[in-house]
Amino acid sequence: MYNLVFNDYDRKVYETEIKDFVPDTFIDFHTHVTRAHFDVYGSHNGGSTWTDLIADELTAEDLLRTYTVLFPDKKVTPLVFGGCLCNPNQVNDYVYEKRLEFGFPTLYRTDYAMDPDEMEAKIKAGGFLGIKPYLTNCPPYIPSKETRIFDFLPHSHLEVCNRNGWIVMLHIPREGRLRDKVNIAQLMEIEEKYPNLKLVVAHIGRAYSLEDIGDAFDILGKTKNMMFDFTANLCDDAIKACIEAVGTERLIFGSDLYVAIMRMYRITENGVYYNVVPRGYYGNVEGEPHMRESDETDITIMMYEQIRAFKRVAAQLKLSDKDVEAVFYTNAKKLIEAI
Repeated sequence: MYNLVFNDYDRKVYETEIKDFVPDTFIDFHTHVTRAHFDVYGSHNGGSTWTDLIADELTAEDLLRTYTVLFPDKKVTPLVFGGCLCNPNQVNDYVYEKRLEFGFPTLYRTDYAMDPDEMEAKIKAGGFLGIKPYLTNCPPYIPSKETRIFDFLPHSHLEVCNRNGWIVMLHIPREGRLRDKVNIAQLMEIEEKYPNLKLVVAHIGRAYSLEDIGDAFDILGKTKNMMFDFTANLCDDAIKACIEAVGTERLIFGSDLYVAIMRMYRITENGVYYNVVPRGYYGNVEGEPHMRESDETDITIMMYEQIRAFKRVAAQLKLSDKDVEAVFYTNAKKLIEAI
């Protein structure tokens, strides 16, 4: 069930902090749609499980309705792809159907075992702009802590995307996140071997704390093509480090809806992030290592908290209105129109 609750405090945050900062037209470059009745496919394989507490589906209609509630005076275009624990065939068919109905740009959810020629044909036939692989869909015998990028994003798929100049939206694996040496090496391999595809490293490489960054940008900052989105990333340090390394022209806003409706704010302790949520709001969270509860009443939603984080960095780095527009609109528009 998907249940967006919008209250007076949210409205205050929007009117006083968000409305005049976000461009009137922008692109949400990272959104999932899914239905609760779709078959489960794959496993979390080291991915977060707290997201399961928020909703079990997000229809295309709910996605678009969410923007009218959160951004009533803005025009928002989502880049849409299927949920990461859904049967790829079911969710890709649903995304295709809704693209025809609503006209938004889409990515194709992949599985590591997909035949590359068949994948290419289906992407072209469905008008998709590229692919969204995910670590839930890799060989089941690989331990989650040892999963590598090429285990769920094989070279044969990268070759197809490179040949067509398609987008590859990549959620990297491994406990070390962005600082992991294997991740960095394989990201650089993609950069060097496949210069024609459009790689977007999601969530700034899952660097949700300062410690997750390490020296990654000493290496990744030397790239020329690689882009990043700060989807579901509320870490000022990560956003700032990314901009300082690659500039605002290679950073993109994405929300991770449905996740972005979560009522929360985020803190970090000893390199670990925690989502602080109203007590009892998400039921029993004792088994979730990244969740904490609070008796505070003024807690808004993740979407606004993420924009707040970027706004703080924009002020610190003295970003121009053009820089902000690039992150929220221009960079994504260029990628979409290039295909």
